[in-house]
Amino acid sequence: METALFLLVLPVLARAGHGGDVNLVRLQVDLEEASEVDPRFLSVTVDASLAAKPKYITFLGSQRLRTLAKGLSPAYLRFGGTQTDFMLFSATKQWSWEEKLYWQSQNTQDLCAPRALPAAVQKKLQSQWPFQEELLLKEALKKKYKNTTITRSTVDLLYSFANCSRLDLIFGLNALLRKKDSEWDSSNAQLLLNYCATQRYNLSWELGNEPNSFKKKAGIYIDGSQLGKDFVSLHDVLSHFSSFQYSGLFGPDVGQPRTRSQKLLMSFLKAGGRVIDSVTWHQYYVNGRTASEKDFLNPDVLDSLIEKIQEVVQTVNEIVPGKKVWLGETSSAYGGGSPGLSNTYVDGFMWLDKLGLSAKLGIDVVMRQAFFGTGSYNLVDMNFEPLPDYWLSLLHKKLVGTKVLKANVLGIKSKIDKKVRVYLHCTNSNNKNYQVGDVTLFALNLHNRTSQVQLPAFLSKRDIDEYLVEPVGEARLLSRSVQLNKNVLKMVDERTLPALTAKPLASRSLIELPAFTYGFYVVKKSNVASCGEMSLNKWN
Repeated sequence: METALFLLVLPVLARAGHGGDVNLVRLQVDLEEASEVDPRFLSVTVDASLAAKPKYITFLGSQRLRTLAKGLSPAYLRFGGTQTDFMLFSATKQWSWEEKLYWQSQNTQDLCAPRALPAAVQKKLQSQWPFQEELLLKEALKKKYKNTTITRSTVDLLYSFANCSRLDLIFGLNALLRKKDSEWDSSNAQLLLNYCATQRYNLSWELGNEPNSFKKKAGIYIDGSQLGKDFVSLHDVLSHFSSFQYSGLFGPDVGQPRTRSQKLLMSFLKAGGRVIDSVTWHQYYVNGRTASEKDFLNPDVLDSLIEKIQEVVQTVNEIVPGKKVWLGETSSAYGGGSPGLSNTYVDGFMWLDKLGLSAKLGIDVVMRQAFFGTGSYNLVDMNFEPLPDYWLSLLHKKLVGTKVLKANVLGIKSKIDKKVRVYLHCTNSNNKNYQVGDVTLFALNLHNRTSQVQLPAFLSKRDIDEYLVEPVGEARLLSRSVQLNKNVLKMVDERTLPALTAKPLASRSLIELPAFTYGFYVVKKSNVASCGEMSLNKWN
């Protein structure tokens, strides 16, 4: 069979219609082999800090939030973060007044029945939240955390939010509860497991968050070997519950590769790697307190992810070959994100590139910190308004399939152009607008001028649906609103997301990306064999 590698000769440098130079690159693809990621590849988190005061968990009862969450299904919803290791479950603690009010708003046992706090109560909670958020961020900055207790209502609301939004809940358990011999004390976890089993809740589990920093956060040192044994103990506890014998168990949620975290990961995998379903680690590009707009547009910053992924994947393959690797928590900037950057259009360059690189390099699931809650890196703000990265995530979810193809771009001197970044997948097979064999290309242009990507000949003969995402308003890259093919994206109502309408492009050899933009391109009737049962002969 003829190889499916295409490397095209580039035309001479063209001129844009407005008179400026156009950056020209050519697309190089290999379509014979396709790797595959989990259908829940793009997943999300809710940080446990939202439950530090249980009354705020009632935000998850919002119909608007549930509509937005459902748009991203199938996906995992991870309830985790630093606060999980300072959180205790009580089956007897009294609910907050707001929790009682929420559950009493409908006289039914149905978890998915429409419920809502009175508008005045919700508005009051939202007005109080910035003060609570400030306290939480100060606590994190000083690394002085307080133990909190969550109620049955907290667990019910989390499960209801996930289940009714068609997300699979992963619950983070407290790993800092220790016996005198330093072994993990599972007694509080068993109270939670007992409750979830009686409610017939179907969920998965984690134990601890970033154990490499336990010493700084809590003055407790737990080495990887002990943590591995703790996971074996948790696995044994789960096996005694018929409800959880086959539940997912993920960990160790270690920080990104550095000497201490890599050492912990290796010893953890040797002691407990056999009992976990996927290996989880965390990654952020920059410090949220010092990040600049240039960081978000710097290809070297984006490329820093490559080495981190390769280090973790190599470690996992050496110790527990074949084990799936997840980015269990990730965003642009640590420390709660970078205000005015992580919640604007410019963050999309880091987010979309991370999705492309992760799938290409063998990461099975990427969990975005966070869907909603504390910080500036959320997909949805505290007014329940979707931010630019939400719409980007929604487009990725609807258009990008699980099969990953090989693609990169070469500049005019046959060098990799790091400022034009292109990824290629089979199109989402659940999208009824497209057929098996179609491919979706998503691209980012970090140049300050228009870039044109020349397609291989067989793709240039096909019609293309364009989904170009651009900022709205004078804020440009720092805008909190986006437009899709010149149409501003916003919810129709609390239960309805807008249509994601494509711009049809007739067959062409060039795809054009304006300066500092990103977009998706579905090549229709491309009949790529790796995407289904089509024949390579149909390319001609």
